Amino acid sequence: MDLLNEAEMALCPSNEPSAEVPNGAAGHYLLGLIYRYTDRLKNAAHQFNQALSVDPLLWAAYEELCKLGAAGEATTVFGEYASECIQKQYMSHDVQLQACSDDHDVVSSRQQVTENVGARQSRHLNGNNIKENSINHSSAVFSGSTIAAASQHSNGVHANISFYNTPSPMATQLSGVAPPPICRNVLPIGPTSSSVGVDVSPKSTVKSTIQAPRRKFVDEGKLRKISGRLFSDSGPRRSTRLAGEGGSMTNINGVTVASGNGSNHSSKYSSSSKLSSAAFRSVTVRKGQSWSTETFSEGARSELDDSRSNTTTTSGSSPSLDTRSCEHDGSMVRTSMIVSKVANGVLEVLTLLKNMGEGYRLSCLYRCQDALDVFLQLPLKHYNTAWVLSQVGKAHFELVDYIEAERAFSNARLASPYSLEGMDIYSTILYHLKEDMRLSYLAQELISTDRLAPQSWCAMGNCYSMQKDHETALKNFQRAVQLNSRFTYAHTLCGHEYVALEDFENGIKSYQNALQIDARHYNAWYGLAMIYLRQEKYEFSEHHFRRALNINLCSSVIMCYLGTSLHALKRNEEALAMMEKAIIADKKNPLPMYQKANILVSMEDFDGALIVLEELKEYAPHESSVYALMGKIYKRRLMYDKAMLHFGLALDLKPSATDVATIKAAIEKLHVPDELEDII
Repeated sequence: MDLLNEAEMALCPSNEPSAEVPNGAAGHYLLGLIYRYTDRLKNAAHQFNQALSVDPLLWAAYEELCKLGAAGEATTVFGEYASECIQKQYMSHDVQLQACSDDHDVVSSRQQVTENVGARQSRHLNGNNIKENSINHSSAVFSGSTIAAASQHSNGVHANISFYNTPSPMATQLSGVAPPPICRNVLPIGPTSSSVGVDVSPKSTVKSTIQAPRRKFVDEGKLRKISGRLFSDSGPRRSTRLAGEGGSMTNINGVTVASGNGSNHSSKYSSSSKLSSAAFRSVTVRKGQSWSTETFSEGARSELDDSRSNTTTTSGSSPSLDTRSCEHDGSMVRTSMIVSKVANGVLEVLTLLKNMGEGYRLSCLYRCQDALDVFLQLPLKHYNTAWVLSQVGKAHFELVDYIEAERAFSNARLASPYSLEGMDIYSTILYHLKEDMRLSYLAQELISTDRLAPQSWCAMGNCYSMQKDHETALKNFQRAVQLNSRFTYAHTLCGHEYVALEDFENGIKSYQNALQIDARHYNAWYGLAMIYLRQEKYEFSEHHFRRALNINLCSSVIMCYLGTSLHALKRNEEALAMMEKAIIADKKNPLPMYQKANILVSMEDFDGALIVLEELKEYAPHESSVYALMGKIYKRRLMYDKAMLHFGLALDLKPSATDVATIKAAIEKLHVPDELEDII
């Protein structure tokens, strides 16, 4: 909403000057943006550094530092301190999650024991449907209260976990609701059901299994071994074992009855043999229960429950030392594995951020060739992403290598067709390459993708500017400014169009608006310097060119025009030194060599000027101004034939209308001395 004062008051209340910024790294980042928008750049850089110290993975804060030109080397920012910070945060978060999961396990085990106790008590009661259903209902309510307590406990644990976890509201909403009672088809058990040869229907067995699922404490292989041992033909050995080993007999009874009461039935159960009847009878006699008063299945269930309770009590009261040591060793191994995995993951992420961050930092410092070298060190799958290719395209654009820049941006468009980042620069590249059809197609695609993005209207404005319709282009750039008043490049493009319309006053305002948003936007400084150069305010021009050069130290174009301003101020030695720098910075740029020749001509060093121009013809063989300047030099040296030859070559290369008039005037005055030419 652009209410920056209110936003700053919310983050830093005036009545609490020593209060911490809320929300940690995110709060520091927002405060840094506010300071940056209000032109408090040192405070902004401090807040962004604070955000990175809290959260080293907050890439947006490092991006802002790079834009401010205050970012440290990525190898330092994403170095050992960042690795330690991330590992500490992750491990503390993981410990909290582990504690939460342990609490959940304790609650679930308590709930399971409670359910088993309730089930055992219900089995000892009379087995009619009404009582059993009521018991099931009460146990269900009890387990529902247990679940509610567990959910409340888990909510309390989750409240202490960091903001990475968002607790679900469903547990709180359902914590007070008891689950519905489990309805089971329980058949009344009479004395006749104790006979071994009773017919058990598969339908009833399946139905009871589905409605009342049984928890298996022994696997099926052990069941078959025990049942085979129980019903083997060795009668005396079996009876001796039954009489002497009470604990194992209990387990056997529990297993056999559990197998008979569940869904798995052995063929030996259905054989009505006397031996099996004797076995069942011996079980009831050993328990001291009357065969007529209690059925076999009830007695067996109680036997099974007793064995379970004894086992649970024994194991719960005195766990062995070996078990505890094994659990401790296992937890140590798991912890070491987690630590190693986290360390490896952090190393990979920080290595990637180092390369990308260093490349982006160098690109923002306009050390474009160094940035390209760093980006080439990225893995291929990361290099071919839209963001990296856009940064590569921007670097080539700043190096005035428009062909490579266009190739990089076209690949970025293929990788991410709907991404608009950098498309304003891409449209400017197509403008310089005179690709009017492709520029028109790009502008239409961007408008159809997002009509509310400033990049779309910048592309449309460049399209009209190429067609020399500067008024319509200006309207499109102003639309981009209206959509995003902080989009710096749109203000600069408005200034360029005002200059093309020779409205220098509004052009200066547009460039100044761009600098208020971003003081490091060297294009605006360059635009102001060009206006002052055309107005012959050479001192102002020199100042603004120097400000632009301090930001972009490698720009051959800025060096060349700064040398031109120095030459206009009659500081020819400084101008020549600056032209030499510009030539070294970009040997493919013909402009500084041409301006150097001009300076040498003004210093009457004709031989030096001709040497420079002869070399320049190899770089720009179709440039008419080069031949025109050579014609002037030959005229000054009274070599009229060569002068006429070079003036004719300049006309053959079809220069602009203004240059044509100048060249024809020079031909007409070819035999007129320079002194008389100045008088005329």
